[in-house]
Amino acid sequence: MLTDLGLEALWEYRSDYAAPPDFDEFWTSTLAEARDHDLAVALTPVGTPLRTLDVFDVTFAGFGGHPLRAWLRLPRGAEGPLPAIVQFHGYGGSRGSALQELTWASAGYAHLQVDVRGQGGVTPDPVGSGPAYPGHLTRGIESRETYVYRRIFTDAARAVDAVRTLPGVDPARVAVLGNSQGGGIALATAGLVPDVAALHAQAPFLCDFRRASLVGGERPYVELSRYLAEHRDAVPRVFEVLSYFDGVGFASRATAPAWFSAGLMDGIVPPSTVFGAYHVYKGQKRLAAWPYNGHEAGGADDVQAVLEGFRPILHPDGS
Repeated sequence: MLTDLGLEALWEYRSDYAAPPDFDEFWTSTLAEARDHDLAVALTPVGTPLRTLDVFDVTFAGFGGHPLRAWLRLPRGAEGPLPAIVQFHGYGGSRGSALQELTWASAGYAHLQVDVRGQGGVTPDPVGSGPAYPGHLTRGIESRETYVYRRIFTDAARAVDAVRTLPGVDPARVAVLGNSQGGGIALATAGLVPDVAALHAQAPFLCDFRRASLVGGERPYVELSRYLAEHRDAVPRVFEVLSYFDGVGFASRATAPAWFSAGLMDGIVPPSTVFGAYHVYKGQKRLAAWPYNGHEAGGADDVQAVLEGFRPILHPDGS
């Protein structure tokens, strides 16, 4: 069943989100502070039974100089410089196994799959927080300086910085992508690093927070609504903090060619929140609305369309 507005209403919907006046100043200073730390990129080869790809365990410095982990997959024997894909995973997940997510490297890209700090993987978050609802969405939500997605979005921008330093990677051809939380992180990265080459935001989480808190009936958004049910006097402050992290704000600043997707039966990310970001996106854009899909938002068919769409941008020589 539909979980939100019908398709015609979604095309008409506009978010009432407004960015705070110092949104850009906040993020400029945050990224400048992070970039004071050396990237400290290190690659360790990983032995696998794969015959067509080489895999490396990557470490680089993110927010606060904290070490982040990622997989780097490269097509074996490819002659560089290669275009690169930076991928972020879903909420509470991880970079997974070295043998997973082989599509992008198999298609001829350098593929950096980032392990989001403090979630289900191998990258810790050394920064503590105040009271939070179980999960990650309200961690550090007392202020914009302590909110967990300040660190995560900064890590993501640094991941782009890191992949651009790798031998055999063309720094001008770097795209960002992900599903759910990964799509939201990718969208934020496109807003923070304006010269990324392309974006795929598949059912992006972390957009249009206020509406999501009212119509999102499943986790993770229910974490926010339940936190506010306990902290009734914190509602104005919480949404002031979240205004610095809303995907709608980043979308209005991003200019890379973008592919969005939404499943109209998605109970996790309300489709209207995706449309809210899409409608203000500044760059060339497309949105695939999948009427009978849920949170997978078209799944492999959506990825195939993006592979085809990315090719003329990231492989302009037809290679």
